[in-house]
Amino acid sequence: MTLLAPRLEAFFVDRLIRQRQVSAHTVAAYRDTFRLLLRFAQARLGKAPSQLELSDLDAALIGAFLDHLEADRHNTARTRNARHAALRAFFRYAALEEPAHAALLQRVLAMPSKRWARHLVRFLSRPEVEAVLAAPDRRTWLGRRDHALLLLAVETGLRVSELTGLRGADVMLGHGAHVRCCGKGRKDRCTPLSRAAGRVLQAWMRERQAAPDQALFPSLRGRALSRDAVQRLVQKHAAAATRQCPSLQGKRVSPHVLRHTTAVHLLQAGVDRSVIALWLGHEQLETTQMYLAADLALKERALARTAPLPAHVRRYRASDQLLAFLETL
Repeated sequence: MTLLAPRLEAFFVDRLIRQRQVSAHTVAAYRDTFRLLLRFAQARLGKAPSQLELSDLDAALIGAFLDHLEADRHNTARTRNARHAALRAFFRYAALEEPAHAALLQRVLAMPSKRWARHLVRFLSRPEVEAVLAAPDRRTWLGRRDHALLLLAVETGLRVSELTGLRGADVMLGHGAHVRCCGKGRKDRCTPLSRAAGRVLQAWMRERQAAPDQALFPSLRGRALSRDAVQRLVQKHAAAATRQCPSLQGKRVSPHVLRHTTAVHLLQAGVDRSVIALWLGHEQLETTQMYLAADLALKERALARTAPLPAHVRRYRASDQLLAFLETL
């Protein structure tokens, strides 16, 4: 009998934290996946999580769990695939440590990810960005903080975790002003700041009056803002901006939409894709390709540079009685 508990503990402590040294965000994501799985297995098999055996997690159980995520928890296919990726990482590790269970584990590893519809990325036009930036009431402390955060988000394209992790020491003002952050995969990168953004941040840091190692955008209690807090303030100011910019009506604006906006505006300005990938901290250049698909104006300019093809409009007539029948279906 091979209990699951010691192998799962070794996976987190030895493989993820000690060997691979993954980020805290990755550990949290994997942890949440296995918490959901263990509760599902307990309800389905009637066994406490600490008493589960490795053989209990067969392909049938994992498939039922993934279906449960979509049917009962209403997760999207992308979320399901993210949970599936965490499970696959554990089963690859277990296959090496427990060769006696290799056949069972390989059946689980052979389960494919679910295909999902790839929608065009959402982004804001320049008038919409201006309306959102004008929404915070800069007569208040919170309004000035939110304005500085939104301006920095739109100009740099930082991820929400990178924004909340910024400290005062990460902002370099003066000649060659830039902001430094530790991004996804623990990669450090520097993003330049415009003069306007530099002036706003300089005024905010002067008002902030905090130690360099404290949060750049603190809450009223002086702590770093959470991801949910940034999400709420972005949605709040986007809703307020709808009064001045009706095109925002019905648009779901999030911190990641602001990141997409940065990329598309850089693309529209003629910045090379490789530079945009470095700007956003993309691991692969192909990730930046999705912004080409989203920019309709870029496609229209390409179409305008091409010669129109001769097109003669003719009505289609089926050449056969059977084909004519099929056309009516």
